[in-house]
Amino acid sequence: MAMKMDLHAIIEQMETGEQDAALAALQSYNKEMNQCFTFSSEEKQDREHLGELVLGFLNGELQPSCQLACLETVRTLTRDKLCLKPFISRSAMSTLARYAGISVASAAAAPDHSKPMQGEAEGEGGATEGESGESAKEASRPSENSDQEAIVEALKSLCNILLHNETAQVVAADLQLIKGVSERLKQCHDSPWNQEVRFFDLRLTFLLTALRVDVRAQLAQELHGISLLGNQMDATLGLCWPNTLETARPGFEGVPPEELPPFSRDQTELAMEILKILFNITFDTTRRKVDEEEAAECRHLGAILRHCLMSRADGEERTEEFHGHTVNLLGNLPLPCLDVLLLPKVQQGSIEYMGVNMDAVNTLLGFMEKKLDRGHKLKETLLPSLNLLTESSRIHRETRKFLRSKVRGKPIMKTRRMRTVGDLMAPVMCVQVLPPLRDVKNRPEVGSAMRNKLVRLMTHIDTDVKNCAAEFLFVLCKESVSRFIKYTGYGNAAGLLVARGLLSGGRDAGIYSGDEDSETEEYKEAKAQINPITGVVEEEQPNPMEGMTEEQKEYEAMKLLNMFDKLSRINVIKPMQLSMDGRMRELTAEDMQKLNHNPTFPPEEPSSDEEA
Repeated sequence: MAMKMDLHAIIEQMETGEQDAALAALQSYNKEMNQCFTFSSEEKQDREHLGELVLGFLNGELQPSCQLACLETVRTLTRDKLCLKPFISRSAMSTLARYAGISVASAAAAPDHSKPMQGEAEGEGGATEGESGESAKEASRPSENSDQEAIVEALKSLCNILLHNETAQVVAADLQLIKGVSERLKQCHDSPWNQEVRFFDLRLTFLLTALRVDVRAQLAQELHGISLLGNQMDATLGLCWPNTLETARPGFEGVPPEELPPFSRDQTELAMEILKILFNITFDTTRRKVDEEEAAECRHLGAILRHCLMSRADGEERTEEFHGHTVNLLGNLPLPCLDVLLLPKVQQGSIEYMGVNMDAVNTLLGFMEKKLDRGHKLKETLLPSLNLLTESSRIHRETRKFLRSKVRGKPIMKTRRMRTVGDLMAPVMCVQVLPPLRDVKNRPEVGSAMRNKLVRLMTHIDTDVKNCAAEFLFVLCKESVSRFIKYTGYGNAAGLLVARGLLSGGRDAGIYSGDEDSETEEYKEAKAQINPITGVVEEEQPNPMEGMTEEQKEYEAMKLLNMFDKLSRINVIKPMQLSMDGRMRELTAEDMQKLNHNPTFPPEEPSSDEEA
């Protein structure tokens, strides 16, 4: 009850129209509500009325202190998603955009939107009418609103409104807020803005691109978003470019990634917002053809992402989150652009394979294994890195062979410079996915090796997870059915083979080198005894029909046939056959009749002994 009386008192002070009285009332309200994120429904109308009063003040001439207090109140009130009515009109959004320094004059003066929106009073657009002669660039200069604290409050309010209200999202798109904020983002290399302004500029951009498909396309194409945000990332991380597609940090050129200092918390915070926006605007690049200019931008971005992948943030948890956003975005790049992961020269401390720097691939593999071992929300956490490794392996022979670890059974080693005097080289073991097969006694899904973990996923309850794991191993096997079955067992492989129409064997379409699969001595010796269904050598089982007469065998066979027939009739199972395209299809009554008259296998010819 006391809070309700205070709110009425604040409204009374605001209705006087005096700035000093309003300032004192709002400062008191803001202090009390600073950490309030839940609101009483009983005060809804009072809060809406307060919002209208505050916006009225903001549309007039205000002292800086009163201006800031009004914006802080708006920020608090916009936390309540049920009380946004005063703030979603075109006039209110224009006012907040002006205080945020991102208003665009052309949108405010557009003839198509001159009529007031439903629920908007005539004359409310007066706050933006005088801006018709200003450009977006001028609107985002510090002189427009030099109080960066007020800019931050306005940006926070806009973020709250967009997050909770669909009408406001439409208005924001009409007002071309993305153009205003893009103009400020262009100032990244000589930015007069503080950390908070930069962060909430990016947060607002993220919300606009996440919630509006048209804004997403506008930023990507009209505003050249990939280049714009790539430059923003470059400036945020403080990168230099020793070569065209090779990044470094000033003063640390040639230093191994593990010896680079971690990015600061501020750098990581901004970088992750940029990565999320880039993910939004590149979401469809893998499904469409990109032109040369866009491909060049994506390759430049890929080089930056490689640096992100090889760098650390402030703390293990933040590093993992940073790498997660990086991997998500790498998966959006056109496949031909992924070669930037392998371009840096091999240096002291690098992992070299076939003359190529495999540091990035090995980091990706380690990241993927960490998510796999954790086993939590595999679809969201594991699939981005697994898909990325699959596609990279499909188009890059070196990556595929490295992941298979086809090095005559020897582990790949990495030499790393040590920090202590006297230590020369320390070998570091790299993860191997499909090393030459030696274990023929344990099933492919049993064990702690990477192959065992991935084969277990091939029978996962989530279809996307099991398909992705199977696809990765299938690509590493160069899409050869026989090799795939060798490493996974026919039972685990059947799902992918059915989907691809490869149950009858062969190789799927793909461009792969013609080298043969290496077989270890252990595999060669046991090959004839391996059960292809399970993929291992099994102990010889006793014959269950041993000692039975022919009549007993026939009785058991008919009993089994009757059980199959009963299950088929109640639709528990369906008879299937392998069609000419290698896919399974249901066996119809007509097919059964054809099989009776034209059996697949002709009857055996009597032997010469039987003829005699």
